[in-house]
Amino acid sequence: MLNFLDSILVRTMQLNAFVIAMLLTLAGIKIFGKFLPKDQGREFAVNGALSVGKTRGVGIIMILSLVLTSILCVPLSVEYIIYLAALFVEMLSGYLDDASEKPWGELKKGLIDMAVSVGVSFTVYYFHGGEIVLPLLNLSFTVPAVLYVILGTILIWASINVTNCADGVDGLCGLLSLVTLTSAAIMLLAAAQTGMLTIVIAMLGVLLTYLWFNCSPSSMLMGDAGSRALGLLIALAFMVAGVPVLWIPMALLLIIDGGLGLLKLTVLRVLKAKNFMKNIRTPIHDHARKNKGWSDTQVVIRFTLLQILICGVVIAVINLMP
Repeated sequence: MLNFLDSILVRTMQLNAFVIAMLLTLAGIKIFGKFLPKDQGREFAVNGALSVGKTRGVGIIMILSLVLTSILCVPLSVEYIIYLAALFVEMLSGYLDDASEKPWGELKKGLIDMAVSVGVSFTVYYFHGGEIVLPLLNLSFTVPAVLYVILGTILIWASINVTNCADGVDGLCGLLSLVTLTSAAIMLLAAAQTGMLTIVIAMLGVLLTYLWFNCSPSSMLMGDAGSRALGLLIALAFMVAGVPVLWIPMALLLIIDGGLGLLKLTVLRVLKAKNFMKNIRTPIHDHARKNKGWSDTQVVIRFTLLQILICGVVIAVINLMP
């Protein structure tokens, strides 16, 4: 009986977190949105000029709403204080970059991402250990501490940056993140990770509110303040659920869209291979618009449908496992 009542209490709190996050995000946008910087457009992005004058940096409102909701709805421990602080740092660094007249250099942002990634990876290992579950193979194994922290750091850093790079078409990053985080929530529910599940549910409320204003033609953009923290939360959710490998299929469109650009840039700089992906424009959403002639709406809907299909298949296969 007590377990049943506890379960009802937890689900009620998670529903409250969803609603509170939506209301805080909406209030923040309405009250403080006018004080945020305006987008200057992106010189090399397809249709980049269309973003000029839009409210940018809404991610500061989104993440502050998430943090405040989490403080209200999640029993705070050292672990969750670290996670929320990391989300705040990623948001703040992204916002300061958004608001700066001269964009921050890659080295500065990279060092911040690396420090956050190492700290969060170590925290996950400290509180949850190194066990990794491969649900598609019905296997699990334990990773040594050093290796876990290294691999976790790579995962978090990659998730931050591919999610950031995918934020270039109205509604695209928000919708793909919504699908991926919904899938992560299912994994967290199965792993009985109530605290992180509540945070993810709150983020779903934040994203739904943001997407009301970000659907094409958008009036506001989350900017680096939102996308970088969002990438951190996505990786963190899969790690806490014990299924970090599932980040690959369940965030696959984010990885393809933003990750191929990072791969191309790395190969060009390190190997000087000028012909590598020569005919592919990155991020891939720009390739689809410029080279394939897709409209912004077609890019968003098709990418999102593919991610829903992939996540649905993965979840179905897991449920069919003996």
